[in-house]
Amino acid sequence: MRSILDGGPFVWLLLALSVTALTVVLERLWSLRRDRVMPRPLLDALSGDGPLAPAGSGDLARLRGACAAQPSPLARLVVSVLDHLPWPKPENVAALEVRARQEIAGLERGLVVLEVIVGIAPLLGLVGTIYGIIPLLGDFGSNLQADNAFIAKGMSVALYKTVLGLLVAMPSLAAWSFFTKRVELLGLELEAVCDALLRRHYLRPAAAPGEGSNLTASSGAGGARP
Repeated sequence: MRSILDGGPFVWLLLALSVTALTVVLERLWSLRRDRVMPRPLLDALSGDGPLAPAGSGDLARLRGACAAQPSPLARLVVSVLDHLPWPKPENVAALEVRARQEIAGLERGLVVLEVIVGIAPLLGLVGTIYGIIPLLGDFGSNLQADNAFIAKGMSVALYKTVLGLLVAMPSLAAWSFFTKRVELLGLELEAVCDALLRRHYLRPAAAPGEGSNLTASSGAGGARP
C-alpha cells in the first residue's frame, strides 16, 4: 500500500477517478430503482387499481393528482399524454416521443462519466508507468554501478500505476454496461405503459355503446381516432 501511495500524482489522480466512479455508481443505483422511475401507486392508478385510481374513467383531475403525488419519469410522460389529448393521436405520440427522449437522457445522466473513466484510467496508469520508468532508465544508463535493487523497486512502483488504472477501469466498465442495460429495459417498460394509455384513451369510444364519459371525451378529444 505504501508503494502505491508513493507513486506520485498519477496515483492520486487514479484514486480520485475511483472515488468519482463509486459516487456515480451509488447515485445511479438509487436513481434507477424501478419504484423511482415507475412508482407502484401510479401504475395502480393507471390500471384502475389501488387507492390513487380515478373514481371513474373520466376523472382526469384524479389522474393528474396521482402524477403530482408520485413525481417520476412515468408521471411526467403521463402528464404529457393528458396535456395533448385534444390533439390527434399522431401529434400526441410525437409530443410524447420528444418528452420520452428527455426522460431517457435524464436516466442516462452520469453514465458518460463512467464511460470517460473507463477510457482514461488505463491510459493514465500507462502514462504514469512510463513517466516513472524513464528516470530509472536514465540513471541506469549514466551509472553502470547503479543499485539494481533500487531500480527494480522503482520499476515495480511504476508498474503499480498500470495495475491501478486497470483496477479502476474494469469495475467502471461493468457498472456502465449494467446501467446502460437497465436504462434500456426501463425505457421499454415506460413505452409499454404509455402505449397502453394512448390506446385506452383513443380507442375508448368504440369499446361499448352507451358507456359513460371517458378520459378522451372529458378532454374534448373523444372523436379522435388513431
